[in-house]
Amino acid sequence: MIVRRNWALRLSVVFNICVLLYICVHFRSGTWIEDTSNWENYSEASNDLQTNSNNNNNNNNDNNNNNQSSQITSRLLNSIEGRLLGKLISKGKNKPTESIEASKTIENKEQTSHKSETGQNSSLFLSGQESSPLVQPSAAAVSSPLSLKDIIKCNDKSLEARIAQRGDYWVLYNYVPMSIYVKCWESVTYTTHADFTFLDNLEPLLQRWQAPVSIALHAPGTDFQLTLDSIRYLRNCGSPLVSQFTTFHIYFNSKHVPKAVPTSEKVLAFEPYNCSFGPPWSHQNVINNKMYKNEKKLLYPVNVGRNIARESAITHYILASDIELYPNPGLPDNFLEMIRKNNHPALSKSNPKVFVLPIFEVDKKSLPPTNKTILIKMLKAGTAIPFHKRLCSICHNIPKGKEWQEAPETPDLSVFHVGKRTGNFAHWEPIFIGTNNEPMYEERLSWEGKSDKMPQGYALCVLNYDFLILNNGFLVHRPGIKFYKKDPRRDMLTDKTNTFIKKILLPELKVIYGTRKGCVV
Repeated sequence: MIVRRNWALRLSVVFNICVLLYICVHFRSGTWIEDTSNWENYSEASNDLQTNSNNNNNNNNDNNNNNQSSQITSRLLNSIEGRLLGKLISKGKNKPTESIEASKTIENKEQTSHKSETGQNSSLFLSGQESSPLVQPSAAAVSSPLSLKDIIKCNDKSLEARIAQRGDYWVLYNYVPMSIYVKCWESVTYTTHADFTFLDNLEPLLQRWQAPVSIALHAPGTDFQLTLDSIRYLRNCGSPLVSQFTTFHIYFNSKHVPKAVPTSEKVLAFEPYNCSFGPPWSHQNVINNKMYKNEKKLLYPVNVGRNIARESAITHYILASDIELYPNPGLPDNFLEMIRKNNHPALSKSNPKVFVLPIFEVDKKSLPPTNKTILIKMLKAGTAIPFHKRLCSICHNIPKGKEWQEAPETPDLSVFHVGKRTGNFAHWEPIFIGTNNEPMYEERLSWEGKSDKMPQGYALCVLNYDFLILNNGFLVHRPGIKFYKKDPRRDMLTDKTNTFIKKILLPELKVIYGTRKGCVV
C-alpha cells in the first residue's frame, strides 16, 4: 500500500512538471511568433523605404516617388517600427538619405498647411532648417545653428480687418488682406505707402520681392473709389502675386471722408473688375490732374502711411521703403539665411542695428539690374548712378560707398561694413531692413516739405544704432534718372518744414531721445 502511494505521488509530480513545461514552452512560442510578426512588418517597411530611396536616387525629379517616400515615412513615424528605424539610423546602421529629405518635406507641409494652395510658397520660406524627426540629434546637430523659429523670437499677427482713428485720420487696417498666411519668423515684409496713381509699381516690385507687402494708400474723398477700383484691377487683371502677397490698408483725413465706405467683406465679394477698362490710374481724369487730393490742394501725409504699413506688417523683419524702389531678387530668403547663419561679429553685438540697402538710379532705357554684377557694369557704363546723386548726394551716400561699388558679388548675403550716422554721414537717410522696434516716422511732416525721414535718423543716431551695410543687397529706383526741377510751392513748404523742425521738433526730440555728439537732424 505504501509502495503504491509513493508511485502515485511520483507520477503526480512528474505530471505537474510536464504541464508546467508545456505551458512555458507554449507561452515562449507565442511570444516569439508575435515578435517575429513585428519584425517582419518593420523589415517590410524598411525594404519599401530603401527601395523608394534607391528609385529617388535614380531620378530626383520623380514626384511620385517623393510622395510614396513621404507616405512610408509617415507610417514609420506613427509606429514603434519607425522609431526603431530612427534609432538604427542615428547609430549609423543605415543611411536612407531620401527618407530624411522626405521627413523634412512632411515637416514643411505641416508648417505651411494653413497657407493658400497657390504654389508660391517655395520662394517665400526656408525649408529644412529643423532636424529631421527620423534622425535623433547627434553631437554635431546640437552644436549647429538654431532654426529661424528659435532665433527670431516673435509673436504672430492677425490679418483681420479693423477700423481705427489715428490722430486726424481714419484708418482701414487690413482692408484687403493677402490670401496666404505667414508666421512672423518665416519672411520679411516690404512696407510702403502710395496713392492709387503709383500702383503701377506694385507688380514689378512683387516680381522681384515675392514676399509679403504691406501698403497704406491715401484715399481722401472721391479718390477712395478710384483706389478701390485700382485694387480690384490689380487683383483681378494683374499678377497672382498681388492677391497672394499684398495687404492693402486705406487712410484719409476726417475732414475728407468718402461718401461711402463698404466693409472689407463686401469689397472682397465684389464682382470681378472688367479688365477691358484698363487700370484706373490711366484714365483721363487722372491724366488731367483731377484727383480729389490735388483739387483740394492736400499735402501728402507720407509718414502716416509709412507708420500704418509698418505697424501692420505680420513679420518680425520689415523693409520700410518707397514703392518706386525695387529690391534685387531673392533678398528676403537671402537675408533670413544670413540671420540664421549669424556669421559676422556685428550680428552678435549688443548694439541696436539695422541692415542698410544701398540705392541706385538707372536711365529710362535700362532695366533695373537683378544682381550686383550687372549693377557694377552699369555703374561703370554710366547707365546707373547712386540715388539722388544730382538732387541730394549727401542724403544717400553710404559709408564705404566707393568700396562697395568696387567689391565683386559674392555667393551669400553678408555684412559689408558697419557705419554710423555721424560726420560726413550726419544727414544720411538710409533705407534699411529692421523691425517695428525702431523709432517711427514723424507724422507731422509731409512729402512736399521734404526732410521727412530726418527726425527718425536723428533718433537712430542718438540711440547709437549700428548701420550694417549689406554686400549684395540693394534697391533700384524705377527707371529714369532724377533731375532738379524748381517748384516754388514746394520750396515754400520746405522752408516751413525746416523752421518747424528747428524750432519745435528738434527740442522735442532732444527731450524724448536725448543728445549725442555728432547727431543732427
